[in-house]
Amino acid sequence: MRVVITGASSGIGEALARYYARDENTMLGLVARRTVDARALSRKAISYAVDVTDDQALAAVAQDFVRHFGPPDLVIANAGVGVGTAGSEMASVAKLRKLLDVNVTGLAATFAAFAPAMIGVGRGTLAGIASVAGFRGLAGNGAYCASKSAVITWMESLRAELYGTGVSVVCVCPGYIDTPMTRVNRFHMPFLISAEDAARRIARAIAAKHRLAVIPWQMALVS
Repeated sequence: MRVVITGASSGIGEALARYYARDENTMLGLVARRTVDARALSRKAISYAVDVTDDQALAAVAQDFVRHFGPPDLVIANAGVGVGTAGSEMASVAKLRKLLDVNVTGLAATFAAFAPAMIGVGRGTLAGIASVAGFRGLAGNGAYCASKSAVITWMESLRAELYGTGVSVVCVCPGYIDTPMTRVNRFHMPFLISAEDAARRIARAIAAKHRLAVIPWQMALVS
């Protein structure tokens, strides 16, 4: 199995990398802004120090991976950032622009870089990490909520576009996961689970090719 994961240096991405590395036959392509110690995970892992907002660099990563290992069976677009915003403040516009660039455009570029090779062989799964925050607008988190809502809609459109190609599209919407991003929150986080638990549940949802998966499922009721 050939798996590519973006945002693989921390949080959910790092946990997913460890999860898939358990299978010694899995070839891992780990993409992150900072270099990941791939060999510490698996002898069949390679690290790419690339920012997902760099379209040309992502395209080069895809070409290199496909040339050496073949089209991936699974691409997980996980890279994302979060920051508090206030819609009444001009300063938040720049934050919104940054979040849309990373969370939405970065995800779209990741899929666009690898999809042609996967379509060419008629198989594979494109999995995107959205969020339950994409279901509703939350005070102080307008930019993050808007970006994740856009991810959900983009993937819905992509799924329709790839119908009949053999390539599946899975949208994963985590709730509160114990990661560096959520540890700064000063409010109660219901149904909080560890990154390792989230990785296992996300991997199961991807394997089952669920169109939309909420992790953990209880967050669907809360959201």
